[in-house]
Amino acid sequence: MRESAAERHARLLDLVRERGTVRVAELAGLLGVSPVTARRDAEALASRGLLDRVHGQVSWPRPAAPGDQRTGPGAGEGLVLGLLAPSATYYFAEVIRGAHEAAARAGARLVLRISDYRPEEDRARTEGLLAAGAEGVLVAPGWRGPEDRLAYGDWLAELPVPAVLLERRAEPGSPLDGLDRVASDHAHGVLLALRHLIGLGHATPLLVARGDSPTALAVRAGYAEALTVLGREEPRPVIDSVPAEADPEGFERAVRALYEEVRSGRASAALVHNDVDAIEIVQRLAPLGVRVPEDLALIAYDDEVAALADIPLTAVAPPKRQVGRHATELLVERLAGGADEDAASRHVSLLPRLRVRASCGAARPVPPL
Repeated sequence: MRESAAERHARLLDLVRERGTVRVAELAGLLGVSPVTARRDAEALASRGLLDRVHGQVSWPRPAAPGDQRTGPGAGEGLVLGLLAPSATYYFAEVIRGAHEAAARAGARLVLRISDYRPEEDRARTEGLLAAGAEGVLVAPGWRGPEDRLAYGDWLAELPVPAVLLERRAEPGSPLDGLDRVASDHAHGVLLALRHLIGLGHATPLLVARGDSPTALAVRAGYAEALTVLGREEPRPVIDSVPAEADPEGFERAVRALYEEVRSGRASAALVHNDVDAIEIVQRLAPLGVRVPEDLALIAYDDEVAALADIPLTAVAPPKRQVGRHATELLVERLAGGADEDAASRHVSLLPRLRVRASCGAARPVPPL
């Protein structure tokens, strides 16, 4: 995948932060780009106050003079931010990337720890981030369901530093509900998918979904809500899916259940969470005589690898990188503002997008809601 300008800028900032001062000509070699590109990147970052540029070289900005209240791009200079994520792959890889890019733009250092979806270890790992010098933390707990949120959540509200909850929602009225948080609006994403399928003439689409993550549970909750909004007041039972590698028999049952719905004529469209399951379902249905999109219009949820399927899959794309970026910017703002007791906490919801490809049989844009 081709590196974006934002990713290249983040690498450039990391290099200059580590070395203090670097010649622009040397940056070209270190970044693997042309001298023209290196010079253009250095000028762009210097114009935003992220670097000092003098006589063909760039330097990390000097500390602000006493009394200088910086609130611009360099307001986070010298800050150490902690990030706890349940995984560094698949969905959360993009969240982490967005957080890292935003931290680099602010001149802050991001320290990462991974929980491997073990919520009982979240607190100790977050305390490890504080011991490593984190002055504020971004936390995506390793919750898998509501029971984890209840059993392993309240400690977050007791942290001695500012915290922003990532891609997680607190129980209304709980201590966590007062924290800043940034999350994708998965109910909106489900609505986009179902509206597209119904707009193509399909009856009530099915939902095939896992139940082992907050995203999966949010997709399930959004399904009934979206069908009500769309005038389909009797949602079909959700077909329960599981990871094929962990439970092959359970996954096969989900495939067979979907096959029976299509073969009987009761269904001609489905939303599948997540991409990996959607791709494997298409592969398993083909030998059974169910073709996508001819017999089944299918939309995947997550858009991590959906475009790489044999039949590129239409997919709901949560704004994962933007979640990481906005959460980091919010945390830096909190730290720059100091102990402002009047600053209101914020719950930020970012809207997913629907990327239309071949698996619905209609590659046309979807108007916004």
